[in-house]
Amino acid sequence: MAGSTHTVTNQPPPLTGYDVYSADQALVAAVERHLDPGLLDEAHAELSALGRAAGSAQVQEWAAQADQHPPELRTHDRHGRRVDEVDFHPAWHRLLGKGVGAQLTAAWARPGGHVRRAAGFLVWTQVDAGTCCPLSMTHAAVPALRAAPELAAEWEPRLTSTVYDRELRPARLKAGALFGMGMTEKQGGSDVRANTTVATALAEDGTYELTGHKWFCSAPMSDGFLVLAQAQSAQGGGGGGLTCFLVPRVLEDGARNVFRLQRLKDKLGNRSNASGEVEFDGTWARRVGDEGRGVRTIIDMVAATRVDCVLGSAGLMRQAVAQAIHHCTYREAFGGKLVDKPLMRNVLADLAVESEAATALALRLAAAYDDGGEQERALLRIAVPAAKYWVTKRCAPVAVEASECLGGNGYVEESGMPRLVRESPLNSVWEGAGNVQALDVLRALQREPQALNAYLQEVGRARGADHRLDGAIKDLLTDLADLDGAEGRARRLAERFALVLQGALLVRFGPPEVADAFCASRLGGDGGAAFGTLPHTLDLASVVERAAPRL
Repeated sequence: MAGSTHTVTNQPPPLTGYDVYSADQALVAAVERHLDPGLLDEAHAELSALGRAAGSAQVQEWAAQADQHPPELRTHDRHGRRVDEVDFHPAWHRLLGKGVGAQLTAAWARPGGHVRRAAGFLVWTQVDAGTCCPLSMTHAAVPALRAAPELAAEWEPRLTSTVYDRELRPARLKAGALFGMGMTEKQGGSDVRANTTVATALAEDGTYELTGHKWFCSAPMSDGFLVLAQAQSAQGGGGGGLTCFLVPRVLEDGARNVFRLQRLKDKLGNRSNASGEVEFDGTWARRVGDEGRGVRTIIDMVAATRVDCVLGSAGLMRQAVAQAIHHCTYREAFGGKLVDKPLMRNVLADLAVESEAATALALRLAAAYDDGGEQERALLRIAVPAAKYWVTKRCAPVAVEASECLGGNGYVEESGMPRLVRESPLNSVWEGAGNVQALDVLRALQREPQALNAYLQEVGRARGADHRLDGAIKDLLTDLADLDGAEGRARRLAERFALVLQGALLVRFGPPEVADAFCASRLGGDGGAAFGTLPHTLDLASVVERAAPRL
């Protein structure tokens, strides 16, 4: 006789079989807000198809497999020849192929491309953030390559292709290609001007040999890489300074370029993706941009990947909140559904507000890229580092709090929450940690007055709609009145820039209950340091209902 103690009750069903995009009201609203109406039907159809894939049990299983079977480095083949290859689980290739096929590297090639891609990137991050690294690098390489029109004409069609070709062979034989990046070195880290990798000019104009190393090489399985090195003449004479180079993985004749992978990093999260240490020793490269202008050349790539850090964190937060609300909608305790308990509702609403604020800000950045005007470019100069600083730092506490909503189940790998928690700190470190972003905000303030003007015009559009937002804008202006000794308070300034911009966006475009909760707690001081401390008089049920995933 079967034991009745094994009857399972009061357990939520898996959050599968749903459209991740269409179930996210905040994301859908942002797309409709920023995209030309004539593009909406097509965009909704594409994003809904990607959302259904992301919400399917099959694709979620692939993501779990890719995470459970990290990439492996194979330095030599069985005959002893150096190959420097990275082997991935088949699930990785399936996921990456879907991401490329969904045009997550093709923003530069179509109208409204950045908003459409941003929404898709936010959706796909919720499946597996690891594959988003090569997707991001490939997307972001395009503006940097445009510093060398000949290289851009050659490579851009491959990078914006919807064809995923995993084979290592000459790029001219491939219908699609992926890019990685190598900037940091052991002795310098974020201080890339301390790089020691040397680029020696060859006889053919614009070609060099690289000798040196990179401490972090993102996506080392890629077809090409943008790297920084110190340029010098073939005779060892006067150096040209820090310069950007394109390193192809395979040369035109089919031979492997010298690209010696020393090891793969054993990382906290992002385990499905490979990050490695690479040595260059006579590695053939082509110059991108002018000698000595390496940082200026690659900065557009860095800015684009920083936006992806914001998008990636927004995606992780959204998935964490969706899982928490889904669990609490089905789970009963103390005589009722958890979602109906006032204290749990406060926690869920607080998390939902944080998630929607991140989504609204991330899509606003993408819209500025699509606009491309001088005013929008100036806004990005402050908004990107401020958003990158703040949104990525909010990701970890959101993921941890959301996992707690599942109780002990949230601490178990099968729930998927531990993977979100491990992933949550990454975007804060990637492409410049918190201090780098805060200092970049300061540099924009001190060197580019048009950036502050653009920012103030943007948030000024919401003035008069909420007294707490008005007060926060006034306080920010007071802080900006004296920038002497500002470095020590750069983080505080970056945080305020991000919060005021999020508040302005929510006041203008968000539902009143979300904007009210944000302004009360984030700008008005009526909230605590932990989640679940919103004023109890707010319409928290509506906030939670808006954020609930629709199955």
